[in-house]
Amino acid sequence: MKIGRVTISDRSSAGVYPDRSGPEIERILQGTFGANATFIAAIVPDELAAISNKLRELADDVACDLIVTTGGTGITPRDMTPEATRTVLEKELPGFGEAMRMQSLAKVKTAILSRAVAGTRGRSLIVNLPGKPTAVAECLEILAPAMREGVAHLRGEDPHQQQAQQQQ
Repeated sequence: MKIGRVTISDRSSAGVYPDRSGPEIERILQGTFGANATFIAAIVPDELAAISNKLRELADDVACDLIVTTGGTGITPRDMTPEATRTVLEKELPGFGEAMRMQSLAKVKTAILSRAVAGTRGRSLIVNLPGKPTAVAECLEILAPAMREGVAHLRGEDPHQQQAQQQQ
């Protein structure tokens, strides 16, 4: 299983400070998808073309099963992740963003400002996450079951049969 993780940050892409959210994605998803997960890491500036080009590359050329972004989902003028993601999606899955906002709102009253989106491109599931490592962890905990099932569907597998086999 190939997982692309893209950190969207002007400062991290310029080397001003280290990426902490991308490694957090790997840590959590390694536990979710197991030892068979291979990660392809990228850091790009918060620019529409850079983000959308990287998402297309990971979906179309690298054939990632799952692509997770972190950062750029807020409301500042430089936050372009949702707009860039929408340019590459074939099907939008609004439940991902809704679930993250609702669950996070109980802990952080400003979580409703997040504009994270998710959807599919070909056989890739693409999910936007917030930029803070703690928010990444909280959101992935909420989304993990849907991510597993979504990836299985896109791969043409029966996720319910897999669960039954794992329980035996």
